[in-house]
Amino acid sequence: MHKSYFKRRGTQRLNAEGHKGFPQRTSALSSAILCVLIIFLLFPLPASAAQPERTPLTIEILQERLQTPTLREGNLTVDLRQMVIDLRPENTSFRDTFYQMLRKELQKTGGKTLGLDLSFSLILGDFVGRDLGLKTPLYDQSLAPIFTTTEQEELERLRLVCLEALAIDLPDSQDCRSLLGTQSNASSDISVFRGALTLVQTRFNGEVKFANTFFLQSVDAQGATFIQPTNWAETRFSRAVSFSSATFRQLSNFKGSIFFNKANFKQALFQEFTDFQGSIFVDNASFNQVNFKQLAKFTSVQWQGNADFSDVHFTNQAQFTKANFEQLLLLIETTFDQAVSFRETQFNQPINLRGASILNQADFSDARFAKESCLNVPGLTFNSNQAKILGNPGQIGKIFCVPTLQGNQNVLRNLGQNFRQQQQISDTNQLEYTKQRLRFIELTRLLVATNINSASIANLQKLGFSTIQAQEIIQRRIVKLFRNSSELLTLADIDLEIYTKLSDRLVVSEPLSLGGWLLQAWGWLALSVLLLLSGYGTNFWLVFGVGGVAIAFFGLLFWLVDRYRRWRPVAIVPTVSETISILASFSFLTFFSLLAIFRNSEQPWLTLGCLFIIIIPVPVALLCRLYQQGRYHDLMDVSYFTEDGTMRQLRLLIGRLPVIPRNQTFRERYMPLLSDRNWNWLNYYDFSLNNLVRLGFNDIRMRDEHLPGIIATLAWYEWSLGVLYITLVLWTLSRTIPGLNLLIYLK
Repeated sequence: MHKSYFKRRGTQRLNAEGHKGFPQRTSALSSAILCVLIIFLLFPLPASAAQPERTPLTIEILQERLQTPTLREGNLTVDLRQMVIDLRPENTSFRDTFYQMLRKELQKTGGKTLGLDLSFSLILGDFVGRDLGLKTPLYDQSLAPIFTTTEQEELERLRLVCLEALAIDLPDSQDCRSLLGTQSNASSDISVFRGALTLVQTRFNGEVKFANTFFLQSVDAQGATFIQPTNWAETRFSRAVSFSSATFRQLSNFKGSIFFNKANFKQALFQEFTDFQGSIFVDNASFNQVNFKQLAKFTSVQWQGNADFSDVHFTNQAQFTKANFEQLLLLIETTFDQAVSFRETQFNQPINLRGASILNQADFSDARFAKESCLNVPGLTFNSNQAKILGNPGQIGKIFCVPTLQGNQNVLRNLGQNFRQQQQISDTNQLEYTKQRLRFIELTRLLVATNINSASIANLQKLGFSTIQAQEIIQRRIVKLFRNSSELLTLADIDLEIYTKLSDRLVVSEPLSLGGWLLQAWGWLALSVLLLLSGYGTNFWLVFGVGGVAIAFFGLLFWLVDRYRRWRPVAIVPTVSETISILASFSFLTFFSLLAIFRNSEQPWLTLGCLFIIIIPVPVALLCRLYQQGRYHDLMDVSYFTEDGTMRQLRLLIGRLPVIPRNQTFRERYMPLLSDRNWNWLNYYDFSLNNLVRLGFNDIRMRDEHLPGIIATLAWYEWSLGVLYITLVLWTLSRTIPGLNLLIYLK
């Protein structure tokens, strides 16, 4: 009895505990379900995952929608959204009726045009969109009775585009040949789609055929999916067209199409061959963030607006051969996994390759670059050991440009290595010149701009900072020097506006002492001279032109010193014929030297200014002093210059000095120049050539007796410049001749 009692009591207690815990478990389960619901509400499924409910389209529904079109943005539209439209061959009766009924309504003339909306629909079978348009011959006055005045103006734009294309190449499209021809034919008929076409999130399981169709209104195919090949060949888009986020799983044919308005292919996916060959983009075209899985062909495309290929991924080859870019080409952060070709392409504006990646080959051979165009390559990812950039030797190296040297040294180094491997020495040198020119700009800013790590409060205020901002900068740099100008934004009183306004006039570096500043100034001066007179050792013909001007100037100067001595008491002056000869030869030599400078220098006037500062002030000052004090010494009738009378031949005079030694042996061998010879004036050029390049047809030097010190100073001045000039010539030759390093002879 007691056992049964305790057994019943235990069972009752367990049941009571079980009923007591049940509400707790139920509450926990409810909380979990509620959390899941909240998560789904806060983070809904993407649109691609949420499939819309579609209604099978029947003839009755189609009739109803045709009779009651909807009004959207002021345009009547046949609403066939979220439908399943079966156009497969086994459904022939419905397919024929579908095209017939739609064609009848869409092709009505007069009144408002009727658009078609197939958004979120599923199209089974091939969709021959061309059959829905109004077929008409595109020739002269045959358009007048069919279309309104506005529509005729839209169609007339095609004639203008065809005429513009004719200036580049002969158009091969049917409508262009018809418009530019003299008579119509059956093959020139086009299909005109008068209303707007909306295909947002539409899925086409069969082929899509809109070849040779003229859309007078917009085409919106955002997020559309094309399972089978699509044919938009020779299609004309009069208004804006959008294929953003569309997916093309098979061949995409836009060959010969014309986009009169903006074309948007942003974030589209092309999984197979894409063909835009011969297309024309009259307005801006955006292919931003597009992914091309197979060959992308843009051959002979005319881009009259900006072409934006930023952040595009070309998995396979890309062809832009014979294209024409009238405006900007944006390839920012674009990736080329395989070869890309720009052969015979015309660029009229800069090409922005900032942050782009060339992993295989980029071919710019025979490309034409306008004066304003350049390849802007800051941050370019390019490994010269794995990829190549091709271009015309002597031209492609001049096209690259970067805004600053900082952060782009590796880019310029890899590009230089690329052309060095291809034995394109001139292009390698041009990149080196670009690098040094940017270095010159940095040195200029370092010397002239305000250094925020050393500027006083007064200088900071003069620059544009307020008193509070200047004091905050001073306090900040006492604790820690600025490493870059962007650290100014960490200060509380400096906002983005003042930073943007003043950042170009600021420089951030270690504070320079007076000695450090002078050392930097000397480096700046030497670099500027090398850039102006030799292109930093990369342009031999520029060096040749500089030397030619110097030789002509000093030759004329020494002739003047030697032949125009005095007027009284007995005139010692040259003959008229000799004067004419020396002036004519000076003009001839100077002309060709200046021609070499102007053809090879980027800043020829600065080059001439630098050269004149070197060769003119000191000699002219000495010459003025010479004629001011006059000459009164023995041997006034004898030339100051002597020549080696042993043999006249081309000589290399490495160890030659401008004045003969006092040794009697030399005096016997060197004889004064004879002023009564007709060709005596050539000896003065020979002397100038001897001094400057240690080369001449005879060894001509100055005598050592009764020689005014000013004249000797002139000779030694040119001789000193000759040492520097020879060094410049040898350095330039070592950089411009492949496999040659003439500097070894100076060791």
